[in-house]
Amino acid sequence: MNTLLPHIEIESAPQPTAAVIWLHGLGADGNDFAALVPELDLHACPPIRFIFPHAPSIPVSLNGGYVMPAWYDILGTDLISRQDAAGIQKSEQAIIALIENEIARGIAPSRIVLAGFSQGCAMALHTGLRLPYQLAGIIALSGYLPLVDRFIDERHTANASTPVFMAHGTMDPVVVLARGESSRDALLAQGHAVYWHTYPMQHSVHPREIADISAFLTHVLGASTSAA
Repeated sequence: MNTLLPHIEIESAPQPTAAVIWLHGLGADGNDFAALVPELDLHACPPIRFIFPHAPSIPVSLNGGYVMPAWYDILGTDLISRQDAAGIQKSEQAIIALIENEIARGIAPSRIVLAGFSQGCAMALHTGLRLPYQLAGIIALSGYLPLVDRFIDERHTANASTPVFMAHGTMDPVVVLARGESSRDALLAQGHAVYWHTYPMQHSVHPREIADISAFLTHVLGASTSAA
């Protein structure tokens, strides 16, 4: 078995019965969103274990081969005409290992949320919608659905009704709004339950977005503290 990705763990309260695995963006690491936990309103949620993994450092073509934390290589500025399928699939397996580790620790899949920002968003959508067991939800921030041409054939019915929170900045210069909208439309076309939000920001996180994420976590995790 492969060793787990290095990661940060934060528990909102002792004896967590739910988990959120949060994937950072290109060039960042797990610390990027760990500081967000105290800002979330989790009073109506059960105890949650937040996991913030660190992506491996690899050469990134778009940045002249500079080595940085990345879930996969970026081959072009439009993000989709040329994609690092092998890299995406390698990270998918590493993320699945994290999910299955939480299951082994006693957290049911239906009590796990997979979240991500930018490149991490792409990995959350790619991985979560292919899993053979249903997650509680997916949080997809300022990113896009990669390998969309394979999505229809590779997605799993287990997560056909899983709520997907998608958020994007209207002024995002890194992953343009149209990229997020086309990903949203691809999911809607397949009947996925998408909660779409936009905010007046660039490639970042908005205060109102934090409140909306809190409400989403309450919606998908707060109704029950028992594992099915």
